[in-house]
Amino acid sequence: MKLFYKTRERQGKQMSVVREKTNGRISALKSLLCVGLDSDPEKIPKLFFEYENPVLEFNSSVIRATSDVAVAYKLNTAFYEARGIAGLQDMEKTLLQIPDTVMTIADAKRADIGNTSRMYAQAFFEHWSFDAVTVAPYMGFDSLEPFFAYSDKLVFVLGLTSNKGSEDFEEQLMQNGQPLYRSVLEKVASWSRNGNGGVVVGATKSTLLQEIRCAVPGLFLLIPGVGAQGGSLENAVNFGVDGNRQSAVINVSRSLIYPSGSFSSIDDYERAVAREAAIIHAEMKRVL
Repeated sequence: MKLFYKTRERQGKQMSVVREKTNGRISALKSLLCVGLDSDPEKIPKLFFEYENPVLEFNSSVIRATSDVAVAYKLNTAFYEARGIAGLQDMEKTLLQIPDTVMTIADAKRADIGNTSRMYAQAFFEHWSFDAVTVAPYMGFDSLEPFFAYSDKLVFVLGLTSNKGSEDFEEQLMQNGQPLYRSVLEKVASWSRNGNGGVVVGATKSTLLQEIRCAVPGLFLLIPGVGAQGGSLENAVNFGVDGNRQSAVINVSRSLIYPSGSFSSIDDYERAVAREAAIIHAEMKRVL
């Protein structure tokens, strides 16, 4: 099992261990690629169903095909929770396949009253030992403090998301004339401990991404929406990174893990995924 970091009692000026290791990998590879393991049994190639555990075999193949260029893997927990105990076991076993040098993100979007959030934080940061988790901000600091208390981890707060419904709340103007998401950015910057604060900003909002990065230069950005959702990879790289060309990861899920075509073997499938990952990586290197 991966090492986890119990840091709730630690104070100091050191940077989050997860942030440091991820930025080190970003610099070494010239990559911001976060591979989204949204592993849907209805979409994975049929050849994986020849195995006793098709989802785990599928995840293992994606990891083998991409681990040389990936700086993070994001597991959308809904795809595992929907399958009950078997799905959660797949999630746990998948984590064991990911190299320790690569950040693991639980895309769980949790938050609740403090005592409940404390249990959520313990589940994702201790039991499953994820490096990072996504959370929702709208119950305020007491619902997120248990996550930020793990100062060696990364906490990605929903900021400005890619979905159409972001207009309903996130983009609504407050009395001060600023959209609600700007208030979220300011709060997250103040809550961050040892640089463990981050925000989720959709790549489809590229016209605002540069403005957001300028507003919160010290936060780590998780940028979904490239690929199947149509966000610009070049803009996501250019506008998402900080002054050191670090502190951002760009998630690609469906367009990477479900390449078009049919596959005669797992090796054939892995070659197709690796080709797509190499194309994405080459573009990132060009822009970085």
